[in-house]
Amino acid sequence: MKKTLPLLLALVLAGCTSVPQTPPPPNDPVTLRINVFRGASNLPIYMAQEKGYFSRRGITLQVFFTPNSTEQRAGLAAGRFEIAHAAVDNTVAMIEVAKADAVIVAGGDGGMNEVLVRPEINKVTDLRGRTYVVDAPNTAYALIGRKILKDAGLKEGQDYKIFPLGGSEARTKGLDTPDGAATLLNPPWNFLAKERGAKSLGRTIDLFGPYQAQGVFVMRPWAAQNGPALERYLAAYIKGCRAAQNPTERSLVLQVLMRELKLTPQVAEMTYTELMTRGSGLAKDCAFDMAGFRNVLSLRAEIEGQWGGKAPEPSRFVDLTLYNRALGHLRP
Repeated sequence: MKKTLPLLLALVLAGCTSVPQTPPPPNDPVTLRINVFRGASNLPIYMAQEKGYFSRRGITLQVFFTPNSTEQRAGLAAGRFEIAHAAVDNTVAMIEVAKADAVIVAGGDGGMNEVLVRPEINKVTDLRGRTYVVDAPNTAYALIGRKILKDAGLKEGQDYKIFPLGGSEARTKGLDTPDGAATLLNPPWNFLAKERGAKSLGRTIDLFGPYQAQGVFVMRPWAAQNGPALERYLAAYIKGCRAAQNPTERSLVLQVLMRELKLTPQVAEMTYTELMTRGSGLAKDCAFDMAGFRNVLSLRAEIEGQWGGKAPEPSRFVDLTLYNRALGHLRP
């Protein structure tokens, strides 16, 4: 009587070199609270909700909007929500400054930022004696702006001052008064600011270079205890990213952008174009840009003077194990 061979032995005898990956079994329903800035970078989340990718994986999603990164970082560390989406340099600040045990688990986009200024400003050096408006002065996009000003020969605190106003929505309105002379904005806020009379001095990808901006970060202890739930979340997020970038879904994507961000069709079209722009828009599968993240660390080392001016290895802040596992379970 023939015996049934174990799966691995059968595969080896058949000439296979690896065991095919299969999706993990469905888990119990789970509610996950996520915290985000209001903006176009949330499109993969919105599309995953629209297509039912979270619900099919037993996930009930609660989305909370943050007014600024300071509150977001504090809220994640305090357990007021489980998952944060924002510029991943915030994770570095949590680990290095606040000594919080956070970790980056996925990427998203390159930021899509522009340097926006008031109409009377024509070049970076015209910001002498003016105010650079930021979310928080010592993280993420604020550091890019400080680098651009530094390279133009302007000294912080001497030639210009920094004012922390909050997220992009607030900073868009901040340009309406002379007190807010410059800021960095991404879609749709850059387009809305220009509609209100602001002027662009250029995209940060051209002025600074590749940058790992929006990404996903959590607390390590929570991830260690809730790995299967986080993996399911990341799988839905990746699927949402794919749907957002699928040309056949373009009409639906525009509808979602207009509905979620209260945009006109024209601004939605411009926002869509930026999201699809290679290098600064959405990464394929919302993958993590390691080269861009090395720039993030180098920027922090230079502008904040951390680590003696020499950036550490990214592995100190990033663990893509669950992202890669989720990606492996999805069909291309």
